[in-house]
This record gives sequence, C-alpha cells and structure tokens, in this order.
Amino acid sequence: MGLRRIPTSLAALAAGLGASEALADQPRPWELGFQAPATPGMERITAFHDILLVVITIIAVFVLALLIYVIVRFNERAHPNPSKLTHNTVIEVAWTAIPALTLFLIAIPSLKLLYFQADVPKADLTVKVTGHTWNWSYEYPDNGDVSYDSYIVADKDLKPGQLRLLTVDKWMEVPVGATVRVQITSADVVHSWSVPAFGVKTDAVPGRLNETWFKVEQPGTYYGECSQLCGNGHGYMPIVVKAVSKADFDQWVAAVKANPDSAFPPQAEARAAPGTELAAVPAN
Repeated sequence: MGLRRIPTSLAALAAGLGASEALADQPRPWELGFQAPATPGMERITAFHDILLVVITIIAVFVLALLIYVIVRFNERAHPNPSKLTHNTVIEVAWTAIPALTLFLIAIPSLKLLYFQADVPKADLTVKVTGHTWNWSYEYPDNGDVSYDSYIVADKDLKPGQLRLLTVDKWMEVPVGATVRVQITSADVVHSWSVPAFGVKTDAVPGRLNETWFKVEQPGTYYGECSQLCGNGHGYMPIVVKAVSKADFDQWVAAVKANPDSAFPPQAEARAAPGTELAAVPAN
C-alpha cells in the first residue's frame, strides 16, 4: 500500500460535503495508502501498517547495503584471491535468529489486532447483509420488520454530486457510536462486503453466516464495494453506509417501517473533492 494519503483538512472536506455531513471517504484516482480511518478497528490497522512500513524499510535498506558492500568489496578486481572459508558460526546464528526474532515481535501486535477484529463485542445493533447477483440486501432484526434491497444507481439517474459506480438507491444506515454487528451471507455465489474506511472486509458465502463488527466514530457517508470476483456484475455492487445520530437513526427506522421508499429520498451523497472525480468507464 505504500505511503498513506494525506487528505485535505476536515474543514475543507466538510465544506464539500455540506453541513449535514461531517466526514465522507471514497476511493480517489491514483490514491496511495488507506482512506482516513472511521472506526477503532481501522485505526489499529493503520497504526500497525505504519509500524510495518518502518520495519520493512529498515530491512530493505540493510539488505541493499549488504548487496552493495558485497559487490564492491568482493568482486574479482578488488578481491583477486577468493576466500575458501565456508562457515561462520556467528553469522549463521545471527541471520537465523534476527529474522526469527523480528517475525516474533511482529506477530504479537498482529495477533492482538486479529483478536480485536474477530472478537465481536456486545452489539447495540445487528444488521444482516445478503449478497445477490448483483446487489445487496439489508435486514435489521433488532428493529422489527426492516428489510430492503440496495442497487447501484444507473448513470442516467445520478444527481449532481453523486459518485458514479458508488451511489446506491438504498443505503445502510447506522447510529454513530453504536457497536454494529454485521452478519454476512450470500444467496448465490461468493461475494465480499468491504468498506475500507471501517477496516472491514468479510466474505459472503452461500450457506454460511460470517460475522464482523464496527463502530463508526464520525457521522458521514462511507463507501465500499464487493471485493470478491463474483461475476460479470462484480463492479456494480457498491456499498454505502450512512452514520447518523441516534435520534436521526430512530426516525429513519420509523420511516422505513412506514414507507421504505420515502426513507430513501434521492439526494446528493458526498461531493468528490476537486480533481478527484472517478474516471469514466463503460456502464453496464
């Protein structure tokens, strides 16, 4: 992934999103690194990545320096009489022990991160996600009979400011600060529910109920996509998650129960920052 992208200031980003959105993140052309973390899980992933980047850089520079030293010091011109030494116990122990110790030290925070992601805490809200060819469906078992299908918005139906290939007609809505348990399955082929800003990427497998979780810390609109090569409609399964206040979420649930279509009015999602519009690709 390389260097992390340094986004524009939150103030500038919020100005582009409008007063109702405090944060929104989406992929940008030629982006390097991660999107800004929006959950504790993604914050830990980013921190671990930054540690590994330092470790990998040190190792790469050290190995490169050794190669250069060997090329300069032990070429035929500089060293016409080659050494016949075949073993050096100290060096052999060192080049075995140091990498093993490095891997052990890396394994400790890695296992802690994996445990943090896999251990689902007591949830405030459960959402069941089902992958279809080629759309997602969402169910809220904790909130009564709330379920709906989410489809990509076609190019001809996009409103000004909406993101091509990332905008949906019905998004997933969650309250800010709530621990959300996400149960993921598929009705046909293998899909993958992925939201980069959340640090979440879980496969949707037919006949299996996988589970993950997240807690959004900032209100806003977050984008993801199916990250499994699930077929010719793979590129047309975007994911939109809106994080709102608890009061707004309760109102949304009531609206969905009363009239699902009225709970998802057509409106501009997040406006892309200047110069970051997605490149045009053929529509499906």
